[in-house]
Amino acid sequence: MQRYRECHDLYHCITSMPVRVEYEIVVKAFEFANLGLPMTGLAAIGAPLKLSAARQDRLKQYIPWALRCGGSARSLITVYWERRWNQDVEELKRELGIWDPPPAVWGKPLRGATAATEHQGGS
Repeated sequence: MQRYRECHDLYHCITSMPVRVEYEIVVKAFEFANLGLPMTGLAAIGAPLKLSAARQDRLKQYIPWALRCGGSARSLITVYWERRWNQDVEELKRELGIWDPPPAVWGKPLRGATAATEHQGGS
């Protein structure tokens, strides 16, 4: 369980899913299909009930992808991510059997991240 928690954010990266509520649900569906953890399946089923109709509609294009891709990909819990930092992401995705989801709608960058980026550019 600890390893799952340690790796969850990497699953967002490898699946190209932003960190927003509806995409969190998509990652939970992917994790359920890939890892078989009951809590991820329950979250993927229960959490959409709290979303607006528009956000629920958005899920309809991602959940089928998450279940198919997660179910056919290599088990991600066995990946030693710490040894893969220098590996090309697209190469890693091919090796793991992960293909791209429908394009995600990314939100605006956080103000703090934008300010930090602008500050670095000015140095």
